[in-house]
Amino acid sequence: MAVSQIVEVPKPSSARLSSLDAYRGLAMALMLGEALHLRKVANAVPDSGFWSFLADHQTHVEWAGCSLHDLIQPSFTFMVGVSLPFSLAARSARGQSKLRMTLHAFWRALILVALGIFLRSLGKDRTYFTFEDTLTQIGLGYGLLFLLGLLRWPYQLAALVVILVGYWAAFAAYPSPPSDFDRSAVGVSAEWSQEHDYEGFAAHWNKNTNLAWKFDTWFLNLFRHTTDDGSGREVEEPFRFNGGGYATLSFIPTLGTMILGLLAGGILKAGNSPSRKLVALLLASALCFGIGIALDVTGVCPIVKRIWTPSWTLFSGGWCFLAMALLYGIMDVADFKAWAFPLVVVGVNSIVAYCMEWVAVAFVSNALIRHLGPSPFEAFGKAYEPFVLGASILAVLWLVLYWMHRHRIYVRI
Repeated sequence: MAVSQIVEVPKPSSARLSSLDAYRGLAMALMLGEALHLRKVANAVPDSGFWSFLADHQTHVEWAGCSLHDLIQPSFTFMVGVSLPFSLAARSARGQSKLRMTLHAFWRALILVALGIFLRSLGKDRTYFTFEDTLTQIGLGYGLLFLLGLLRWPYQLAALVVILVGYWAAFAAYPSPPSDFDRSAVGVSAEWSQEHDYEGFAAHWNKNTNLAWKFDTWFLNLFRHTTDDGSGREVEEPFRFNGGGYATLSFIPTLGTMILGLLAGGILKAGNSPSRKLVALLLASALCFGIGIALDVTGVCPIVKRIWTPSWTLFSGGWCFLAMALLYGIMDVADFKAWAFPLVVVGVNSIVAYCMEWVAVAFVSNALIRHLGPSPFEAFGKAYEPFVLGASILAVLWLVLYWMHRHRIYVRI
């Protein structure tokens, strides 16, 4: 099978889950929405609580907690799991053997990792080996997810428990640094530390002093690592820390998020009535919320997206189950679908939309300003120029995706 296919396929059948395409499209639309630069608008109109609220939810939290923007990656990851039972059934119906499907799954995992590295290397002087972005994190765990997809749900649930408990135990066993440890040496200022660091047992999940950080100080130094010397020139330098605290090992609890999606996909594919499926999704959401929040408030395991703590897997999974339930209820049960067409257009070509964020946003922005000048985007005042320009960029990108959808051209990996 080719690395990626640009294929013209028949119009999706009515059996296809419209809610899944819409949810996928929503996640990609929120990611592409960074082009709106809501923080710039909020800074230009500091007295507006409305723009400040929107900007806060288009920004990742510093460490603990959650914003809407933080839910994009777990949503996309969750849907990989949701899709798998349907993909397995479709491939089996076409007569594919388990061996062929397994080989394809591991090939797909390799391509996801390679594509993630390729996109993150854009603008660099050489290959930028880093493994914490969405595609590489999914790719690192996708092969195992596929193998779990061949099993019944009790085994999938048992694997989820083993992964989350085991990952939590590994972090808990890793010793916290001594009191005189120089946090600035790992990119953590005294001010940041005072505001965001945990104390006591929860300190095992502090930024750049945890197990995953320690792993990366070994693993990432197996590759050539470069950094900006301040003048825009890339220089080779050993990896010491990730400025955002992100880590390669997060792919392990990220696999947990995919397993939650796999369980959701099993619910949706089962022969139960739509109402029972809806109730099951809502109960799963409540259970994930309850356990995740309990782990956080008791200090057993804080909710931190940047290192994908087990409590984050469950807490964000609660939101994913809830979003899936709401969209399924509205679109596939109540059959109210027309409103979501713009999202479906994005969702059916989610890989294209993801790549657009990396390669097309800046190109379209420059083209619009080059050919139209800045005046059209200042129609509502200079303060709103970033938003109007961003909305124009999104309109252009959506029209490209609409053209592909209209001609039934979809890119698959």
